Amino acid sequence: MTAALDLVFMGTPEFAATILAGLIDARQHIRAVYTQPPRPAGRGHRLQPSPVQELAEAHDLPVHCPTNLRTPEAQAEFAALGADAAVVAAYGLLLPPPVLAAPQLGCLNVHASLLPRWRGAAPIQRAILAGDAETGVTIMQMDAGLDTGPILLQHAVPIGRQTTGGGLTDELAALGSRLMLETLAGVAQGALTPPRSQSSDGMTYAAKLRRDEAWLDWRKPAVALERQVRAFDPWPGAFFLGRGERLRVLAAETAPLAGEAAPGTVLDDRLTIACAEGALRPLRLQRAGRGALDTPAFLRGFALPPGTLLPCPATG
Repeated sequence: MTAALDLVFMGTPEFAATILAGLIDARQHIRAVYTQPPRPAGRGHRLQPSPVQELAEAHDLPVHCPTNLRTPEAQAEFAALGADAAVVAAYGLLLPPPVLAAPQLGCLNVHASLLPRWRGAAPIQRAILAGDAETGVTIMQMDAGLDTGPILLQHAVPIGRQTTGGGLTDELAALGSRLMLETLAGVAQGALTPPRSQSSDGMTYAAKLRRDEAWLDWRKPAVALERQVRAFDPWPGAFFLGRGERLRVLAAETAPLAGEAAPGTVLDDRLTIACAEGALRPLRLQRAGRGALDTPAFLRGFALPPGTLLPCPATG
């Protein structure tokens, strides 16, 4: 019978909570859970615990919420847990060398890309934005670099023409949960294939998403804007300005551009909008504080007639 490992889990968002749920369901020995501190949320700006904290507390697991792990006190507290390994998934805090070295088997990271492509904070959305045909999950032995450690396991999944950021996040979280359990079993049995070092060939950086990236810029090709709509669903949500209001686009398709028109020009009564190359046709929209509507119903209550020129975000 395989000896169970004593683990510390480190993660914050819903993606990480899926990984933690898999460990709990598999009856792994989790000595403690580390997650980022509660943050203000909602209209009342009340402190909201992370999805990982909520799940951990529901299962009576000890929770730690340090603001950083750089102090000797935080590092000593972590080392005192005596974990065999730490499982890390979208934690959001830097792990300094003393923390990386504390578990006997090191820190094992679930990263949502095919490393070395898309190291960094937002690999799922960046892969969709770039038009990648596939992405996946990498289980990595963490080192002091940013997602640079040796690879233990890796599995690819296709990115379809309808794939959204939210849908792909859920798919990769479920895959990451399975691969981490496979990794832990291999580590406990000493049966894993030796880690392979990452090559720098094909390395790309997945910068953190910014809210201002969500404004659709009609000076870009329509195919890029359609990917933006999918990548930023559900957050931060692609949008444009019409009649002075921020209008969120929940789904869209590309369309041919017949003739010439300035980028941002509404071309017809279907809300086909001219882009630098081709045109974008929103299929589902939402005004602030209102429900989402398919485009025909939306236009009946919020007219954007042909010839309307929609603004582009400022540059520079």
